[in-house]
Amino acid sequence: MLTAEDYLSGQILLIDKPLHWTSFQVVNKLRYEIKKAFNIKKIKVGHAGTLDPLATGLLVICTGKMTKQIDSFQGQIKEYTGTLVLGSTTPSFDLETGINETFSTSHITQDLIHQTTKQFIGEIAQVPPVFSALKQDGKRLYQFARAGEEVEIKSRKVTIQAFEITKIEELNVEFRIVCSKGTYIRSIANDFGKALQSGAHLSALRRTKIGDFNVNTAETVDDFLKNLPSE
Repeated sequence: MLTAEDYLSGQILLIDKPLHWTSFQVVNKLRYEIKKAFNIKKIKVGHAGTLDPLATGLLVICTGKMTKQIDSFQGQIKEYTGTLVLGSTTPSFDLETGINETFSTSHITQDLIHQTTKQFIGEIAQVPPVFSALKQDGKRLYQFARAGEEVEIKSRKVTIQAFEITKIEELNVEFRIVCSKGTYIRSIANDFGKALQSGAHLSALRRTKIGDFNVNTAETVDDFLKNLPSE
């Protein structure tokens, strides 16, 4: 079992983030419980890459002196699996907001879906979702969105190493994507719908890898807490 000194000198914790939790909530929970378990007054805890509340999967969490390595982990290649729904869009590009527009899907074939992925391989320009935590003019983008304010978001370059369709069931398309830091899978879902001359939004997302770290070796928040010493 790890000691207080182990956490202070630095640990890498692999956590499988639960649905509806923010990444910040996971970090706060772990920091609070580690401090309580070991009667530590202060310890640094941070994560290497945010996951949206509606996403699950791998969070790399660093404690103590290991927090200095966060930037290097954030820059590593990431892998995601998920599902997008064809024929409709939402303002947030996922299920955080309701459907705002519907489109015809009668022209979409399985072959067209597979062929369209090729447009997204390599370096692409991507506009982040307006419902995101990115800052512009000193405010989070989602603050503009929730206030109903228009904001022009600049596109940015990201790299997609792999985009594989793993299952197609009616309008639900399951996928696997390997991508660079800063890639918004929600934006890919939205852009994929446009590329099909239709619409699409993300209905599920799971981060499976960050560099050499794999969600298969991660533990749930509950399991992590069970392994802490109790008072």
